[in-house]
Amino acid sequence: MQIEQQQIAAHNHSLMAAHQRSFDYISGEVPKTAEALEKLRAFQVAIPSWALGTGGTRFGRFPSGGEPRNLEEKIEDIGLLHRLNRSSGAVSLHIPWDIPSDAMHIKTLAAQHGLRFDAMNSNTFQDQPHQTHSYKFGSLQHVDKAVRRQAVDHNIEVIQHGIALGSDSLTVWLSDGSCFPGQLNFRKAFQYTLEGLQEIYAALPEHWKMFVEYKAFEPNFYSTTVGDWGQSLLYTSKLGPKAFTLVDLGHHLPNANIEQIVALLLMEGKLGGFHFNDSKYGDDDLTVGSIKPYQLFLIFNELVEGMDARDMQHATDLGWMIDASHNVKDPLEDLLQSVEAIMIAYAQALLVDRTRLEAAQLQNDVVTAQEILQQAFRTDVRPLVAEARLLNGGALRPLELYRSAKVRAQLIKERGTTSIATGL
Repeated sequence: MQIEQQQIAAHNHSLMAAHQRSFDYISGEVPKTAEALEKLRAFQVAIPSWALGTGGTRFGRFPSGGEPRNLEEKIEDIGLLHRLNRSSGAVSLHIPWDIPSDAMHIKTLAAQHGLRFDAMNSNTFQDQPHQTHSYKFGSLQHVDKAVRRQAVDHNIEVIQHGIALGSDSLTVWLSDGSCFPGQLNFRKAFQYTLEGLQEIYAALPEHWKMFVEYKAFEPNFYSTTVGDWGQSLLYTSKLGPKAFTLVDLGHHLPNANIEQIVALLLMEGKLGGFHFNDSKYGDDDLTVGSIKPYQLFLIFNELVEGMDARDMQHATDLGWMIDASHNVKDPLEDLLQSVEAIMIAYAQALLVDRTRLEAAQLQNDVVTAQEILQQAFRTDVRPLVAEARLLNGGALRPLELYRSAKVRAQLIKERGTTSIATGL
C-alpha cells in the first residue's frame, strides 16, 4: 500500500487556507518559531518493528486484519507512516521476531522508503522454538552458566545483525528477577548479570552504544534484576562510556517523577534514549500522550534544558523510540497519534522562555515559574508541528489522510483478514 505524493499534495491543498491562518497566528504570538521549526523538521522517532501488528494482553489479542506478514511489509508500513508525517524515519528492529534473511535487501528496501535502522532489540524474555535452554528463571542472572551463555550469545548475534543493517546501538531489556522471597540470591543475580553485560559490551563496535533498560515489575513481581533507573545507572557506570540508561515511560512505579530522573541521567551523561508510551495504572503501554500529556511536556522540558546545557543535538544525540501496544486500535493510527503527541510535547518545550524561567527560579518565584511552564504547555502548537511537516513534504493532517485514503481497507485487501504480525 502506497500513498503517493500527489495524494498528499491534494490533501494539503484542501486545508492550506485554514492552516495558514493558524500558523500566521502562532508565529505572530510566539517568539522563536523559526528556530523551533528547524528543530522540529530534524526530529525523528523510531518505529519498533513489533508495533505494526495488533498488540495483545495476557487474556487475548484481537487483530484488525491487514497486518504485515513479514519484515518487508513492516518496512513498507513504516515507510507509509513516514510519508504521512515525515517524522518516523527510523526502524527499531527486534530479534528474533524480525530476523532479516537478507540484510542487504532489507537495508536497501528501508533506504527506498527513506528509513534508517535505529537501536536493535534483543529478546531473552521469551523461549523461542528450537531454543536449547529455557529463560523461565532468568537469562543473564540464571544460576545455570549454560543459560547465561545462551543469552550472551543471542545479544552478540543481535549486534551482528545490526552491523549488517547499519544500526549503531543495542537495547538490552531483561525480564530477569524473582516472584517470591528467597527465590534467588540478589547479589549473585546482580553479579551474573553484570558479567554477561560486560561480555556483550565488549562485542560492541567502537561507535556503538548499549542501552540498558529497566522495569519495576512484570513478569516478576517480587524483584527485578534491573528494576529501576538507579540499578540501570549502576550497571552502565560499571560497563563504560558506551553504556547508557534507556527510559521507558511505563517502566516506573505509579507517580514516579520521571522528569527528575531524566534530568539527573542527563546531568551524569548516562541518558541514552526513550521508549515512549503512556500509562494510567502501571506498565500499560498506551498511546503516547493519551493519559498524561503534561508529564510528557515536563519530560521534554527537562530534555531541552539539559541537552542545551550539554550542547547536545536534539535529533541525534539520544535515541527516540515508541514502545506501545495497541490491542483495540488500528496500530498504524495509534503510531500516527503517538508520533504527533511526541512532536507536540517537544514543540511546547521549545517555546519555554528559559531566560525568564531561570530568573524566576533564582528569585524563588514559584508562581511565575509555574506560569511560564503552563503558558508553553497551553499553547496550541499543532499549527507549528503541521508547518514543519508541510515543509518536509508530509501531510498537514496525517491521520485524516490515512482514513480518507482507506489505508487499512487496502491493507486487508492485499494481505487478508487473518495475517498476524510477529511480536507480542
